[in-house]
Formats: sequence, structure tokens, C-alpha cells
Amino acid sequence: MTQVTRTVRIGSAHGLHARPAKLFAQAAKDAGIPVTLAKGDAKPVNAASILGVISLGIEQGDEVTLTVDGDGAEAVADTLTELLATDHDAE
Repeated sequence: MTQVTRTVRIGSAHGLHARPAKLFAQAAKDAGIPVTLAKGDAKPVNAASILGVISLGIEQGDEVTLTVDGDGAEAVADTLTELLATDHDAE
């Protein structure tokens, strides 16, 4: 089983609030394999849970740790890294 871990800097101007968190959590859920997200030393949360993602209180510029387990983990990590690094608050 493949495990991929990435450290990503958050791009959204207002951090992972409702809209970017929803986009991210939905993409993690759609991946169909286990994905977790952690900020600092906090316990990792299920990335497919919008409430879990929002509970981390992630702000712009924060570094988070994304962990993806399973077949296709590299591609899923690429997609989710892109979502986290993009500013979804830009017009």
C-alpha cells in the first residue's frame, strides 16, 4: 500500500473557511482512499470531513501535512495539494 505525505502552504486569502474547505473535503471524499490533514502537532483529521477540516482553524500561509494512503495516492496527493495551494478567494 502506498502512502504519500506532503507539506503544503495554504493559498486561500482567508484560509480553509467554508468554501475552500468544502471543495477540499469533497475532493478528498471523491478520492475513495483514506486522506488525513494535520496542522502543526494537532491530531490529523479525516480530510473528507468538512467539519474536521474547518476545526483545524487553518489560515492563509499555514503549513499543513496531507497524508494519502492507498492505490493512486500520488495522483490524489497532487490534486489535493493543488487545491490547498490555490487561492480560492481570488476573484
